Amino acid sequence: MPRPTTGTLHHVEIWVPDLDRAVASFGVLLEALGYTPFQSWAAGRSWRLGATYLVIERSPALTAGHHDRLRPGLNHLAFHVEGRDALDRLVGDVLGHGWTLMYPDRHPHAGGEQTYAAYLENDDGFEVELVASDAPRV
Repeated sequence: MPRPTTGTLHHVEIWVPDLDRAVASFGVLLEALGYTPFQSWAAGRSWRLGATYLVIERSPALTAGHHDRLRPGLNHLAFHVEGRDALDRLVGDVLGHGWTLMYPDRHPHAGGEQTYAAYLENDDGFEVELVASDAPRV
């Protein structure tokens, strides 16, 4: 693995109200994106891609029982996906595994006609945006 550059994201840690439910949804999504299981302990799991990893943890220090992406804090995570076909397959693979499609009436252009993306929300209210990396079709 090449040495990370200054400013590259090291890790993101997300506290969740239910570890099993979060692992079921995030695990399917992250592994479909190419992440591999990295760490596992009683209160959490992590997945790694290159030098970056994502942690899902049920911390005993939680002060609320749910996530509200409309309050200060994390709104969503966005991931590149190599192409429209891969994005469509990925969305099909994760729906029903704790993820639902947001803005289905505007999918896959909810971000505008020049974007091809999927906006997903899991059962705990966390949003993930998947963005196709190929050029827009006109």
